Amino acid sequence: MDELEGLRTRLIVEGGHRLEGSLAPPGAKNAALPIMAASILCEGEVVLHHVPRITDVDVMAAILESLGARVREQPGGTLVIDAASYSSNVAPYALVSKLNASFDVTGALLGRFGRAEVPLPGGCVLGPRAVDMHLGGFTALGANVDLEHGSVVVAGTDLRGTTIDLGKPSVGATKNVMLAAVKAKGTTTIRNAAQEPEVADVADFLVAMGARISGQGTATIEVEGVRKLHGCEYTIIPDRLVAGTFLLGAAITQGDVTVTGLDPAMLSALCDCLQSTGASVESQGVSVRVRGAPSWSPADITTAPYPGFPTDLQPPMVAYLSLARGTSVVEETIFDARFVYVSELIRMGAEITVSGRTARVTGVAKLKDAVVAAPDIRAGGALVLAALAAEGTTEIGGLEYIDRGYEFLEERLASLGATAVRASGVAKVTPKLDIGQTVKLPKIVTPFREQSS
Repeated sequence: MDELEGLRTRLIVEGGHRLEGSLAPPGAKNAALPIMAASILCEGEVVLHHVPRITDVDVMAAILESLGARVREQPGGTLVIDAASYSSNVAPYALVSKLNASFDVTGALLGRFGRAEVPLPGGCVLGPRAVDMHLGGFTALGANVDLEHGSVVVAGTDLRGTTIDLGKPSVGATKNVMLAAVKAKGTTTIRNAAQEPEVADVADFLVAMGARISGQGTATIEVEGVRKLHGCEYTIIPDRLVAGTFLLGAAITQGDVTVTGLDPAMLSALCDCLQSTGASVESQGVSVRVRGAPSWSPADITTAPYPGFPTDLQPPMVAYLSLARGTSVVEETIFDARFVYVSELIRMGAEITVSGRTARVTGVAKLKDAVVAAPDIRAGGALVLAALAAEGTTEIGGLEYIDRGYEFLEERLASLGATAVRASGVAKVTPKLDIGQTVKLPKIVTPFREQSS
């Protein structure tokens, strides 16, 4: 969808329906994007399975094509990347500005060409996402770093392994340093590395291409440099954040949802929190089942790097806690502006006060329908959950953000018994909806925050 269409299109959600059933989450967005970028390092063909069909993947594919790759999509979420044809080390601003994960190409371009020129990235506006840790890692490997006309220029044809202490876990920096170190001479040790499953998945993909990496999934990763990487076929892990959103959907609608095909350990922090509020959580094999309670208790949470409570599930969790019996305190430690969505929940009747990085959520008896707009991907997930639990019919704008992280959202909601459709324009009064119904609404110019997507 083009940018203007994204501003006019809204998701209309009818509240009062329980989510019931099972679903298999798509491939993890936060693994797929850096894995696509990592294809730059090899000179063969890469076949990726379980790639989520979201707009962020489309943007990353366009970036790779601008660098010379040939990317083709096959049915069922498979991408084929001809990595032999990469020819440019300059990423275009028009595409990079749309995607924070676009900066992942920096380490890969440096590793392949000895030079990378990448504009500072865009994406969701969640406060400063400094790339200083990335650049410090490149410098430690022997590269020179400059800022020219708004682009980071990294150059180094004789990268050498070393010990790099990130100081604190950073998903982006860990991935980028791994990508740059794969072809460096000697061994690189990354301390205070991010332990997220998506980081481990990137490392496993690199190993499938011939890299020598150990310790992925722990705080210390070792990368032994190799001269060349080959093509491979690889399946991306499931998206724990999408899975978590739907499990919270079961809890907030007092429903019953089973997510299949993923390791329950990936969601342990969420499941522990849900259980503490009174929801029923069952984990067995590669599935997690959540059954919502008629009413639930508050909970205090603090976001943290994996295996702590994920920042990307904080907004959906706040939506859930807005209906708890009592007051919850939510502390955000990762992103400065993560609570920007709270004003939209307040439109729906939530009682939330924010002071710095802490939100105080006082549960209310019910949420009400409203016209709201998602300011980022996970805020969109939170607003959808709130709409499912609210009285009446809620209109959610900002689908250009939601589509960046949630594959086939309406279809998945419908499969679980919800009623949600897309409509063009904005309606002051919305009709009762039938699944599959197409609604055309009058075009009304609505002010949106000026934010990159």
